[in-house]
Amino acid sequence: MGYVAHNKVFSEEQEQQLSKYITRCSEIYFGVSPKEVRKLAFDLSTKYNLKRPATWLENEMAGEEWFCSFMNRNPSLSVRVAQATSLARATSFNKTNVKAFYDNLQIVMDKHTYEPQDIHNVDKTGVTTVQKPDKVVARRGIRQVGALTSAERGTLVTVAFAVNALGNTIPLLFIFPRVRYHDHFVRDGPVGSIGTANPSGWMQDTSFLVFLEHFKKFSNAFPTHRVLLVLDNHSLHIHINTLDFCKENGITLLSFPSHCSHKLQLLDRSVFGPLKKAINTACDGWMRSHPRKTMTIYDIPGIIKTAMPLAFTQANVQA
Repeated sequence: MGYVAHNKVFSEEQEQQLSKYITRCSEIYFGVSPKEVRKLAFDLSTKYNLKRPATWLENEMAGEEWFCSFMNRNPSLSVRVAQATSLARATSFNKTNVKAFYDNLQIVMDKHTYEPQDIHNVDKTGVTTVQKPDKVVARRGIRQVGALTSAERGTLVTVAFAVNALGNTIPLLFIFPRVRYHDHFVRDGPVGSIGTANPSGWMQDTSFLVFLEHFKKFSNAFPTHRVLLVLDNHSLHIHINTLDFCKENGITLLSFPSHCSHKLQLLDRSVFGPLKKAINTACDGWMRSHPRKTMTIYDIPGIIKTAMPLAFTQANVQA
């Protein structure tokens, strides 16, 4: 379906201008929906006094057939689900902030000589006991297809990941939402993993200090062998105990600008997406292998052990 060439409403030049306008709107976080594109096309045809179908006048917008044909003629455009982006993030990621970060990086690299294995990046993410099920094959026409999960709402465990420029991964730190930590919590986790606990299950000052002690062990950081640790700009990373520990053990901290990690943090950009997908798949497999059982926070380390090799590849880490 669509308009044949001799019935096109807009010229190629006019459609190119419309396409550039739509692209620019999405780049500045004010993307237009398909319905708004159709209304915009009607307004443009009115402004340029162009010949158009009668249905456009009745509905005061272009038809769905025109929109489909327009998208086919402009393959650089596609209909996407927009991700919620706060005003702080949208405005903080700018040339000035990014330049300041790379200037600081240059200063640090000039002051100390770091080999690729001495440059590390750390980030944390939450893993819950209720997964997002994968797509399944079912009978056509069914209104709703179900998949088992452990509960309606899951319990979250925070996991800290650290990688170096060679693509190697340091053993993980798990933060459990418990008052006391016991070693059997990470029994099934990746080799070398450790854990800690606090009532919230989120990273806190004391938890980050535990991570730094763990990081020092595997990065061989010493005052005579300095390492660089790139991380988010969070208040817990500049606690006085944290700064003293890093100063005494030859760890240089370099933080990303505020609200810019969604663009500059490599783990967010190329690793955590595949990791979450692999975790969901591993959780589906766990539910099938343990019928009538509920997944708990103590099963998460084993789930991550299964999912990590699929996401923390050298290609993803160095992307």
